[in-house]
Amino acid sequence: MRPIRAACLGTATALVTLLACTPVASAATNTDSAHAKGGDKVITLIGHLAQQSRFPVNPGGPAAQGDRTVVRSILFDENDKIQVGETDGFCTTTTVENRGAEECVVTYKLPGGQLTAQGMVFRILNAQGGVAVPPPSFDNAITGGTGVFDQARGQVHADTIGTGTRRFTIDLDR
Repeated sequence: MRPIRAACLGTATALVTLLACTPVASAATNTDSAHAKGGDKVITLIGHLAQQSRFPVNPGGPAAQGDRTVVRSILFDENDKIQVGETDGFCTTTTVENRGAEECVVTYKLPGGQLTAQGMVFRILNAQGGVAVPPPSFDNAITGGTGVFDQARGQVHADTIGTGTRRFTIDLDR
């Protein structure tokens, strides 16, 4: 694992200051999160689904391997008050058994740079005995970044907290 350069992220105070001073707004940094490990930087954001398009392999038929979903969400601070960025990404269905699984690639556009994340989301197909269920929580690996997030590593944990709304906990390794 490559360390994050001190000049890029600095201390928790520098990250909070950078995000707070950026014209688009501020994001929250929390090192006391249940997802934080010793010394990690944690940013908590609320995402609201803005666009979602599905591209099925078998239009009008059941879910199939290779189905693709493209999404865009607007990101707000942890209090869901100030817009701080957006996410853009896509997921490809890899299996339909056991409510399915998707491989996803997402870019988080934030003040000062971008973060990229990738990983699996399991039990994503929304019907369980004909009853709609909320999308599951998931963890994806941070695979890199730009700007203040150059060489970033860590993980993103996502929880569904409402219809079309997720809480993203971005846990950056030191």
